[in-house]
Amino acid sequence: MDSDLIKQLGPLAALAGVWEGDKGADVAPSDDRGTEQNQFRERMTFEPMGPVRNHEQVLYGLRYATVARRIGERDPFHEEVGYWLWDPGEGQVLRCFIVPRGVALIAGGTAAPAATTFTLVAEAGSDTYGICSNRFLDKEFKTVRYELTVTVLDQNRFHYKEDTQLRMPGRPDLFHHTDENTLTRVMG
Repeated sequence: MDSDLIKQLGPLAALAGVWEGDKGADVAPSDDRGTEQNQFRERMTFEPMGPVRNHEQVLYGLRYATVARRIGERDPFHEEVGYWLWDPGEGQVLRCFIVPRGVALIAGGTAAPAATTFTLVAEAGSDTYGICSNRFLDKEFKTVRYELTVTVLDQNRFHYKEDTQLRMPGRPDLFHHTDENTLTRVMG
């Protein structure tokens, strides 16, 4: 990996590489709109990129892909592709991603360049850090808020916890679809 580029990634520098974890915990809506819990394993790949020049703004980032499989199953139950970006001028970390269920999201938050923990948030209707869903999801499982906290534990392990808050017909409360895992570096 390009060590000069890695230095420009701010709090994202520690994530460059390939990571795996097999102790994931997922709480999600079940087929009958109840609650199911799944244990999963996943692989995340973060490839450094940049700089990306946007007039006065300069971003550095990671192209990333995630694939998650329930323990004991071969086929993925979740995939994502996107970018994690560091905006040193604004002190912002951004995560832009698409889920092949028909959801696109940009989450962001403030972080120091050497931060080992940061939190990103997106809200439905926001002009900056927002959420866009297809018609079915907007009607049946509307994502109204997304929160992600990443903690770098050491140079070879990081933990994340995310809370995707859904509004579902017939439920007076929000459903908290949560995922968390601790991943270990396998390359990079």
